[in-house]
Amino acid sequence: MSFSATHVVPAPREQVWEWHSRKGALARLTPPFVPMTPLQQADKLSDGTTILGFPAGLRWTSRHDLSRYRKGYAFSDVCINAPMRVLANWRHDHHFEDHPDGTLVTDTVDTRLPHAVLESMFAYRQHQLIEDMSLLNRLKALGHINGVEDGTSIYGATRPLKVAMTGSRGAVGRLLTSQLSLAGHDVIQLVRGKTKPGQRHWNPIAPAPDLLDGVDVLVHLAGEPIFGRFNDSHKKDIRDSRVGPTRKLAELVAESDSVTAMVSASAIGYYGNDRGEEVLTESSEPGDGFLADVCVEWEAATAPAQDAGKRVVTMRTGVVISGNSGVLPLFKALFSTGLGGTFGDGDFWLSWIGADDLTDVFIHAIFDKKIHGAVNAVGPNPLLNRGLAQAIGTEMKRPSVIPIPTFGPALLLGKEGARELALADQRVIPEVLYNHRHHFRYPTIDKALAHELGREHLWEPRSESE
Repeated sequence: MSFSATHVVPAPREQVWEWHSRKGALARLTPPFVPMTPLQQADKLSDGTTILGFPAGLRWTSRHDLSRYRKGYAFSDVCINAPMRVLANWRHDHHFEDHPDGTLVTDTVDTRLPHAVLESMFAYRQHQLIEDMSLLNRLKALGHINGVEDGTSIYGATRPLKVAMTGSRGAVGRLLTSQLSLAGHDVIQLVRGKTKPGQRHWNPIAPAPDLLDGVDVLVHLAGEPIFGRFNDSHKKDIRDSRVGPTRKLAELVAESDSVTAMVSASAIGYYGNDRGEEVLTESSEPGDGFLADVCVEWEAATAPAQDAGKRVVTMRTGVVISGNSGVLPLFKALFSTGLGGTFGDGDFWLSWIGADDLTDVFIHAIFDKKIHGAVNAVGPNPLLNRGLAQAIGTEMKRPSVIPIPTFGPALLLGKEGARELALADQRVIPEVLYNHRHHFRYPTIDKALAHELGREHLWEPRSESE
């Protein structure tokens, strides 16, 4: 059985080809709604090997077919390992052609897998590639605005940058690392354990003085996961993993001759958990509660870098909509059994952002020299909890009428944790991003859910009247 999908990518064929050959392409094109994890990307499109992991230790191994390789125009991969080879009988041909609007990409797959599965996977891949290339175009233009000579900018930079990153192996860090690598930049992972090539050892309490040598930008994402029961031990870990390590890194940034910017994570917990109908912008006062106090201290810990004249951005991140991490998989499990619905009456605000939009915001902050201070990393359209329930029910074609008692989250998180997280009422607006004309891939919850749950449609050519 043969399947074919075609789309136009807004970039020259040479650039699209180069994108596919760089480290990170496999991760960017692997949908979050399928049970597979990239383990190894082929080092060559001509005859390399790609490995994907599945549950229960199963693996999918594809080898690139040299006989169908045409540099800049075509490559092909074939599944070679049992039992996947017998079950799927997979061959995937990738073709690239010049097009007036960029590059015409055609994927042709011969396989036993059903068309419905392939359509959702390749619709995701199409949207991902088109949006990633569009981001490259926007930030190349940003480089020109910032004074870079025409034709020389990469993501708004005159040269490939060295970006050091803590938390690079978390959900956001992996996505951000892939995007930066695909743009030609060098990501240095700061890790607390044993190091591999491309990594440096980071002691959060006493980082080495040379940790940031040669680094251009520091991205600080690490911190104890917030989800969990808010007992004294967990709250201490949340605070201690953020405030002290951030200050130590800010001191290194302040002393560095090479680091020009520090982009540090924060959260909309800064605004407190009960702000009701109040519209919250970056200039709004902090709220009350444990997370608000932590966020205030967390952001203040970047002061040494700011005092030294470095550009510092603190990202107040909202609820991230991701198909394989965070809250969406939990909601998906509930709705798939017909038990989905609102928390209580659902009459409280949720400020959310799509996973790819979040990494776009980080990238914008890394390369736009005009962005500094607090940034609300949220989408442009917050919604009530009942609106989220209705949207998930619609996307999954499941009922959303059974309210989830508010004691449900309390059983998992404790009363304080439920109040601070699952039941927080925050109507946050990305005013700074508006002012910098930031583009959102998925500005509405239905578009974000469709992308993360595999409900997008394959690309179709626009008519001449559009």
